[in-house]
Amino acid sequence: MSPTIFHLAFPVTNIAEAKAYYAEGLGCKVGRENASSMILNLYGHQLVAHLTDEPAIPQTGIYPRHFGLVFTAESDWEALLERAQRQGLAFYQQPKHRFPGSPLEHRTFFLQDPFSNLMEFKFYAQAEAIFGAAEFAQIGDRA
Repeated sequence: MSPTIFHLAFPVTNIAEAKAYYAEGLGCKVGRENASSMILNLYGHQLVAHLTDEPAIPQTGIYPRHFGLVFTAESDWEALLERAQRQGLAFYQQPKHRFPGSPLEHRTFFLQDPFSNLMEFKFYAQAEAIFGAAEFAQIGDRA
């Protein structure tokens, strides 16, 4: 199977502010853009910010909706964490270890963009846990 690129469209209320956050803050490369939409390259995946007049309503927690990346190299996860800290991006959840000492152990942090979109960035200690380890029921912070 040839490489596949993930695509996600999400709402923003200001294209210029979204460009500043995602390009300058997160380091996304900006592709096509117009007055109502902008394409972003997030580590080789396509994000599309679409302008909406609807107000951004903050979630009351990380569930049910968020998006992000699973890094396969811990150094890449750490580099993004350091960039987010340097850029002063808003953390919804500070970096932490989930399920330490188990096959599901991973490092994670959540960012919140200016439009209340939540993003999670992870690195698993054991790559099998990304899609496998089906004998375990734990997913995220919920039982």
